[in-house]
Amino acid sequence: MLVIGIDPGMASTGYGLVHQLSNGQLDLVDYGLISTAAGQPLPVRLLDLYSDLLKVLKNYRPDSAAVEKLFFRRNVSTALTVGQARGVAMLTLAMADVQVEEYTPSEVKLAVSGYGNAGKQQMQAMVKALLKMDNVPTPDDAADALAVAICHCHSHKIRHLGEEA
Repeated sequence: MLVIGIDPGMASTGYGLVHQLSNGQLDLVDYGLISTAAGQPLPVRLLDLYSDLLKVLKNYRPDSAAVEKLFFRRNVSTALTVGQARGVAMLTLAMADVQVEEYTPSEVKLAVSGYGNAGKQQMQAMVKALLKMDNVPTPDDAADALAVAICHCHSHKIRHLGEEA
């Protein structure tokens, strides 16, 4: 199963592709950022996000997708722009006929590190270990997207345990 994880954002949207083998092993396929130019009008930035994400989807053809759910504490304007980027990502995935699941940040942390309040460094170290990477993945948005993909792989395996018997 090939999974794309997405950490949405307006300035940069992280993506990470992880292949889960039938034995449960996880292999890194690719990861990166989709960036939009801050000086551009919002509709242009959203269109750029759509176009670049569609290229990734066409290139890799993932079986399923995982998107981080929106979570914010203080900055409502940031939440609104992240929500718009998230909406474009979800729409792009739906248009590409990719099944989408959503996970909260604490669900991702729990699935990857075993601790729902894990810090960024702990999460990046776990992503590195689980995907047998030489270095901690950077930038942060791409590392977060890989963590979302790993969360989906672990959650998918748990949800379908009874089907294999």
